[in-house]
Parts: sequence; C-alpha cells; structure tokens
Amino acid sequence: MRLRFHCQNRIGILRDIVAHFADYGLNVARGEVGGEHGNAIYLYVPNLLNAQLATLKPELEAVPGVFGVRRVSLMPSERRHLELDALLSSLTDPVMSIDMEGHLVAANRAASQLLGVRVDEVPGLSLDRYLPDLDLPELIRRNNARVNGLRIHLRESTFLADIAPLHRENHDDVASLAGAVVTLHSVDRIGERIYQVQRQEFRGFEAMFSASPRLSALIHEARRMAPLDAPLLITGETGTGKEVLARACHLASHRGQAPFMALNCAGLPESMAETELFGYAPGAFDGARPEGKLGLLELTAGGTIFLDEVGEMSPRLQGKLLRFLQDGGFRRVGSDEETYLDVRVICATQQDLLSLSQSGEFRQDLYHRLNVLSLAVPALRECLDGMEPLARHFIDRASRQIGCRLPELSSAALARMANYHWPGNVRQLENVLFQAVSLCETGTIEPSHLRLPDAGAPVGLAGLELDGKLSDIVAEVERRVLSALYPQHPSSRQLAKRLGVSHTTIANKLNRYGIGQSHDDQ
Repeated sequence: MRLRFHCQNRIGILRDIVAHFADYGLNVARGEVGGEHGNAIYLYVPNLLNAQLATLKPELEAVPGVFGVRRVSLMPSERRHLELDALLSSLTDPVMSIDMEGHLVAANRAASQLLGVRVDEVPGLSLDRYLPDLDLPELIRRNNARVNGLRIHLRESTFLADIAPLHRENHDDVASLAGAVVTLHSVDRIGERIYQVQRQEFRGFEAMFSASPRLSALIHEARRMAPLDAPLLITGETGTGKEVLARACHLASHRGQAPFMALNCAGLPESMAETELFGYAPGAFDGARPEGKLGLLELTAGGTIFLDEVGEMSPRLQGKLLRFLQDGGFRRVGSDEETYLDVRVICATQQDLLSLSQSGEFRQDLYHRLNVLSLAVPALRECLDGMEPLARHFIDRASRQIGCRLPELSSAALARMANYHWPGNVRQLENVLFQAVSLCETGTIEPSHLRLPDAGAPVGLAGLELDGKLSDIVAEVERRVLSALYPQHPSSRQLAKRLGVSHTTIANKLNRYGIGQSHDDQ
C-alpha cells in the first residue's frame, strides 16, 4: 500500500511516522519526499492491510505536524517513470541513453527492437558491439555540444543521429559530462518526416481553408466555441478534417499550451479502450505492468482529449465517460481510488448519434452531455466552390515535398475533380493530388494523372440536402451545375452558350453564387 502524508517539514517527523509501522511489525520498503516545500511524505508499505490502516490512521494523524494521511496509487517517482515510459513508447524513432564509458543505460522499445534485445536487457550493453568504428563517448567529449545529423550505420541500416549531451554538476558547481541521449532517424524516412512536419506545422484555424462560404461559416462558428470549456461534438464524414478542427479549437483556447491527446474508439476492444483512456492500477490483471499504467486522460491533465468515432464506444465506457463529464472523476481499471482531473472533452463521429440514442444504441444522457456545443463539417462535394484554391494548395505542398517544379492544373483536370463525388473528402483529395504530382512529367496535371476510383459514386439526389423550400433546393442544384461546368467553360458567354441561355442570365447567376470571381469575364 502507498500512503501520502500531508505534514510539516520538520526534523525527525519521518522517524516519528515510521516508528508506528515498526510497532506493528510492518516494513517500510520505500519513502519519498514531495510537495513544493517538502510538506508531503510518501511511503510504500507492501504488507499493510486495509484493516491495519484503519487502526493506524488515528495514531499517524496524531503525530505532531501530520495533518492528514490518505492512500495513493503511485509514488511520485513511479508516476514520473510511467510518464517517461509513455512518452518514449510513443516515439517511433529509436532513442537510447549512453554513459561516458560507452555503455547503454536505457532505450525505448523502437531502439531495443533495432538492437535485437528486450528493453530490460539494454542496460550495460556496450556500444562497441554495434558501432565498432565509432567512438561516441570521444565524439561527445570533443564537441561537448549537441550534434545533429551524424550519419551512422547500425545493423545494416543507415541513420542520421541527433546526439544531446547530458551534464551534471559536481561539488564545485562545475558541469561535467554524464553521457548523452541519442535519437536515430532512418534515412529512408527523412522525406516522409519532412512531409509530416509540413502537414503539422500549422494546426490552428489559420491553416484551414475557407475559400468556400460553408467552410468560412464553419470556421467562424468554431472560433466562437473554441474558448469555451463545455464538451464539443464534431460531426462529419470520414476525411473531412474533424481532428484538424478539434486541434484548432484546442489551440485557440486557454488550454492551447497544454497537451492534446486523441483516441480512436473504432475497432478497439472494450478492455483495451478502457485501459488506454483511464489507465490501470498496479497488478490490475494478469500481464499488467507491476507499476500500472497512466491513461490518456491523466496524460492530458489541463488539456484536451479528442475521442474520435465516439459512437463506437461500448455501453460500459459510455457510462464511465458520462460520469467523468459530470464531475471530472473516474477510477483506473483495478483501482478503488477516485481520480479527479480538469480535461476538456471533444468528440467526433460520422454517425447520427441522435438516431442511435433514440434507438437505444447510444446513451441518451451521454448524447446530451456531449452535444452541448456542436459543429457539422460539410463534405467536400458540398464545398466545390472552394475546390480550385484547395487543390492548388495541395499541389504546391506536394511539389515542395517531392522536390519538383510546381505543375499547372489543367481546366480539364479541375473539371474532373469538380464532377467527382469524393467519398474520402479532403483527405482523399490530398492523396490524389500528391500522387498526381508524382506522376506528372509534362508540367501540367491532366485528368489522366488523377487516380479516382468510381466505386460508390452517388446517384440521383444522394448528397443533396432536401430541407427547406423548393426554391432553395433548386438554387443548390443550379449552383452545383454551374460550379461543375465553369472550369470547362470559364466565362459567362461560353457557359451561356453551353447551357443555351442568355449571357446576362448566366452572369447574374455566377455573381449570385460567387463562381469564377477571380477570373476576368470574357
């Protein structure tokens, strides 16, 4: 059992506390001092039972300077270890710590797999076994500063190594080298890494395209909701950018500098989703880590948790999430201790949660808790008036990442995109254009460069909102027709001839719908 004593920082108080355990024949295995002013003492008493604690607690709280005693699930050092372990485990690049004798001190899972050993077998391994031609300790001594991009060969693979020296202070307050942290980046993935950095460089509202009036209205709504602490429900089809919108809301809030964590609830078994979100206590089940595990909620303390595909959450998890939304409290798996946190919850789904709640497949009380604030992200086919600037943006980014000249986008290719149904929405558009840039050798992207599968194309009125008056529905159809044909006939006169109506009629309609305003009318 682990205990926390809220107490004075006075000489001898630890001795006075431990003496009571000795009287009961209980061994104190470990102790730590915490708190901002050393006003907290943590003790680990392995064999202490609940009944014994009930008897001992009045005696312990009677010790001069002790203000309170309570059970805790983790010692401070155990929490720091879990947080560090969670951080290192999340890194896909191999990371290892070495000492100045050339021995490995620790490594993350990616590094241990690269070395061909288990994580617990890493400490003490000699670097000479893997890098016989490189004296890393000597390199660290010689530079005594960070080294970036050192090319090394390890187990038949080539990496670029970033080496960060570690310093410690001796008794004379003089810093001396204690070792280094080495991060390995695969040369084969450098291009991919650059692309990912470019994609994530700007995650705020500034990075979101608002060329379409519908997207502009969505971003305006989101900016107003972002500073609020109430739960936010984002709905929209796959690939519409729900997580991008959630990140932008997080960054625009007072929590913007705090963590943002995401969990996709789809496809996860209930037990795994529960431990990922809420964590588990030490020894909670067979195969569990002896020190337990922190859940995403605790790692997000003070920040924002994003739950994607929340409609896939099991009834049990729905109940735990509802309880957390009500009072900020939850219990880790296998623990009877309450944990309270300040975390904003943003959820996303492509399902109709209202219908699911009415049919009993989703808790109605949870639905109403989540739906305090809501944003509906439109499908790409509903924002075709913003297609051209968005397409040119993706082409520019792809050409920069690939390292080729910026290709032009032909009017025929733009028309092909405007007439496509885009089941994968913005994500599919980005992928298609990235591939088109890589295929293009002529300097102009043509329809042949666009790999667009026709499976699942909508028919009839699919994708058309039928709410409102007939005039509104007809206007939307008219707008879509003009948006689709304008790239092929880019002037009011050409388009009027194509549709068999007067030039004035088409000019007025183009102006009404904001189509082709960036082009000079011919």
